Amino acid sequence: MKATFFEKHGGPEVMKFGEVPDAIAAADEVLVDIHAASVNGADWKVRTGRNNQITNFPYVLGRDFSGVVTNVGDNVDDLKIGDAVFGVCDVGQEGAYAEKIAIKAAIVAKKPERVSHIDIAALSLIGLTAVVSIEDTLKLKAGEKVLIQGGAGGVAGFAIQLAKHIGAHVITTTSAANQDYVRGLGADEIIDYNAVDFTEVVSDCDAVFDTVGGEVAERSFSVLKWGGRAAFIASGAKAPEPPRSDLTSLRPRVGRDRPHLERIVELLEAGAVSAPEITLFSLSEAIQAQTVSEARHLRGKLVFNVR
Repeated sequence: MKATFFEKHGGPEVMKFGEVPDAIAAADEVLVDIHAASVNGADWKVRTGRNNQITNFPYVLGRDFSGVVTNVGDNVDDLKIGDAVFGVCDVGQEGAYAEKIAIKAAIVAKKPERVSHIDIAALSLIGLTAVVSIEDTLKLKAGEKVLIQGGAGGVAGFAIQLAKHIGAHVITTTSAANQDYVRGLGADEIIDYNAVDFTEVVSDCDAVFDTVGGEVAERSFSVLKWGGRAAFIASGAKAPEPPRSDLTSLRPRVGRDRPHLERIVELLEAGAVSAPEITLFSLSEAIQAQTVSEARHLRGKLVFNVR
C-alpha cells in the first residue's frame, strides 16, 4: 500500500512517499481503506524525535482518519464490510498517513452519512480532545466564564463551539487575522495576543483551557477566580503546578473509545459544532503539510485527501 513515512528523525524533508507492507486486521480489529487522514501538532514532534525516539522504521505517522471497512477480524460483530467509519488510533499506535489501517473495532465509530470523510477526519482527534477536556475534565457548566487559549487552532476551535453549546461565556486569544474566524465559532470576547496582554484584561474566570503551552500556560492561572480550574494539553504529560492552593490544575486524559466518538456525532447532528477551516493535501505532499504544521500558526486543520 502507499503511505507517507520517515526512516530517520529530522526536519520535514525526511518524509517520503512510497510503498510499505499492507495493513492486516487481527482479531478484534477492522481493516479500513482510508479516505482522509488528519495532520496533528503532535506529528512533527514525533518526526523530530522531540517526544520519543522511534526505532521501528519505516514509521508511518497519523492518528485520526475516516474511511470504509474492507475486512473484519475475528470477534468483530458490530461492524461489517462497507461501513463508513472514523476513528483515532490507540495511544502508542499511529499509521493513518496511508491507504489502509488496521485498528481495534472498539475505538472506531460509524461516520454520519451527511458528513464527508474529510470533515469527520478533521474533527476526530480535536473533537475527542475537546470533549474530554471541556466536559469530562473541566466539567464546564452553563453560566461559567472560560478562557480558551489559541482559539483558531483545531482543538480550541471545537472547544469554543462546545463551550457555547453548554452555555458558558467564552473568551479566547488569537491573532488579529483570525478574529472574525473565532467570532464565527461563537467566542464572546476576543483578545489579540500580539497587541494585548490577556492577564491585564481578563479576570474572574471559572475555568481556563490552554492549548498553547509555555509561558502562556503559566500565566493563565492569574485570570482564575478563587477555586478556579485549568486544563492543559500543550504542557507535557503533567499539568503545570498552580501558584495558589485554591486552584486546580488538570491534564486531560484523552483515551480512545467509541462513546466519545459518538458524542462528536451527537454534537454535529445537533448543530452544536461544525468542521473547522480545512487545508487539503495529498499524501505525497507530506513535506509541505508538516512544514505548515510545525510553524504552529495555522487556522483550523490540515487534512490528507487520500482517495
